[in-house]
Amino acid sequence: MRVRFARRVIAWQRRHGRHDLPWQGTRDPYLVWLSEIMLQQTQVTAVIPYFERFRARLPTIEALARADLNEVLGLWAGLGYYSRARNLHRAARMVVDTPDGVFPSDRERIETLPGIGRSTAAAIAAFAFGRREAILDGNVKRVFARHFGIEGFPGEQKVERKLWAIAERELPEADVEAYTQGLMDLGATLCTRSRPDCARCPVAASCIASRDDRVAMLPAPRPKKARPVRRTLMLVFMAGDQVLLEQRPTSGIWGGLWSFPEAEDEGEAHAVCLNRIGRVPPAMNRLPEVKHGFTHFQLEIVPVLISVGGAPGRVADANGRWLDLRDAAIAPIPVPVKRILESLQQAGEQAPLRPRTP
Repeated sequence: MRVRFARRVIAWQRRHGRHDLPWQGTRDPYLVWLSEIMLQQTQVTAVIPYFERFRARLPTIEALARADLNEVLGLWAGLGYYSRARNLHRAARMVVDTPDGVFPSDRERIETLPGIGRSTAAAIAAFAFGRREAILDGNVKRVFARHFGIEGFPGEQKVERKLWAIAERELPEADVEAYTQGLMDLGATLCTRSRPDCARCPVAASCIASRDDRVAMLPAPRPKKARPVRRTLMLVFMAGDQVLLEQRPTSGIWGGLWSFPEAEDEGEAHAVCLNRIGRVPPAMNRLPEVKHGFTHFQLEIVPVLISVGGAPGRVADANGRWLDLRDAAIAPIPVPVKRILESLQQAGEQAPLRPRTP
């Protein structure tokens, strides 16, 4: 089965696979690496404009290494999973600081760089250096689970070990790049999570899930767990058309991005006001709630509009900065913060704000 499976995937990829993506047709390890990191947990259509903008502004690994982290995060803003951007920046500096300043060519060394796991390292080694390495990203796990009839959730260690064994076993001796791209294309375009197009699949004839009418059941879904809900008050300090943003710590969610000061409750909100502007304003008005989902929890944000009045004063917190609303909206900020800022802009342009009181 091994030879037949690989040959069919390669032949299909050459005729029907994707060949016009902006990161294809290059052996530049920097561009290959950048695309593979961006494609982690993100669809191709969403990645393309970010990749083009990132490449235009930071065309080389040296440019990325020299760039300020805020610039990198600004280019990444909206793509999500911001630790990927921070790790890119760290890894670029590590590579440039090595004696030869060259991106490593073997999987084992690539895997030592921040933010690069086994499958991503293998894909970079294959596409940039033609190395014979097996990949196993989410799409490929689905293809293998269905084709070879692997039961269980792919995220479980024992299931993942089986899938890695298949990935190594089915790897062809030649045409590894076409095979690797073919596996990715199969999972992304035909062997999709819902409504797979089995009629056009090049390996449907030997697919166990198709034979046993179990395509909808494989791979097994992640065991359901109720996502916990976290709530926070985001304090939207405004002085005229200026808003106060603070840079978050590099660790944790939205690391290194700019956001509003936060508080757990009104008592803490008063303390934050005293700390930031030296007083508690007479009115703290709640704006409509914003919800934002993370992989492991749901965040419910209550924006609280705090009108400072007059010109913005000195910010007590060294990480804080007053910005014009329009400048704040294009800064490296999380998606829900951008939504709040855009609603403030629209409200200011259309009519006076009518905040809700608690």
